[in-house]
Amino acid sequence: MAYNLLKGKRGIIFGALDENSIAWKTAEQVHAEGGRFVLTNAPIAMRMGQINALAEKTGSEIVPADATSMEDLENLVDKATEILGGKLDFVLHSIGMSVNVRKGMKYTDQNYDWTHKGWDVSAVSFHKTMNVLYKKDAMNEWGSIVALTYMAAQRVFPDYNDMADNKAYLESIARSFGYFFGKDKKVRVNTISQSPTPTTAGQGVKGFDGFIAYAEKMSPLGNATALDCANYTVTLFSDLTKRVTLQNLYNDGGFSNMGVSNEVMESFMEKQ
Repeated sequence: MAYNLLKGKRGIIFGALDENSIAWKTAEQVHAEGGRFVLTNAPIAMRMGQINALAEKTGSEIVPADATSMEDLENLVDKATEILGGKLDFVLHSIGMSVNVRKGMKYTDQNYDWTHKGWDVSAVSFHKTMNVLYKKDAMNEWGSIVALTYMAAQRVFPDYNDMADNKAYLESIARSFGYFFGKDKKVRVNTISQSPTPTTAGQGVKGFDGFIAYAEKMSPLGNATALDCANYTVTLFSDLTKRVTLQNLYNDGGFSNMGVSNEVMESFMEKQ
């Protein structure tokens, strides 16, 4: 049931690759709640995905942009405010990529050119996006900017590789830039630390099925789905959370506060 939480609000959604992606689910839920938005992704990612179907379903326009390019981001923000008819109320940053993970490189044996590329796409692009929004004064007061992250930013998940470092940097950017956005523009900036989710990108991580199974056993409420994350994001875009900012918010069924669960202990006992 829709409550029109976002009626009259407009924004940009980065990263809707296909129907498995959190950004895709978020776009659907934002649309259901009355929000309007421009969809964007890198041209190469758009060729791999089905973003045109999402645009048709939600009555949205697509503006391709490489999130590591200031020129592309400036064009994106200009086009989005033109298409939507004014300043923005929300932005979702849901992009991340590690060439080292894709190529099977170990964390202890990285190709540093690939490391830099992944860092730029996954983390610095968030700073660049907010830089453009800030300088163009493109956000309405009490607007909301959200980026997606993962708990590997705080704890060791060996096969998450350099993406863990990228997420830690992303979260720091949210706090640091969020201070200035809050003081100067009255705009909120938060990150959502989501359960391991079987997105197209997530499934590229070695042992990802094991990640999901372990987190499911550890979490009192079970893993949060992509739809759960989309709904949580909607609340952060809404006026119900006007003074929530600089936070890394866990949407993980309780996993982040667990030491061990009975289910995990039982699985070890069975092996003895």
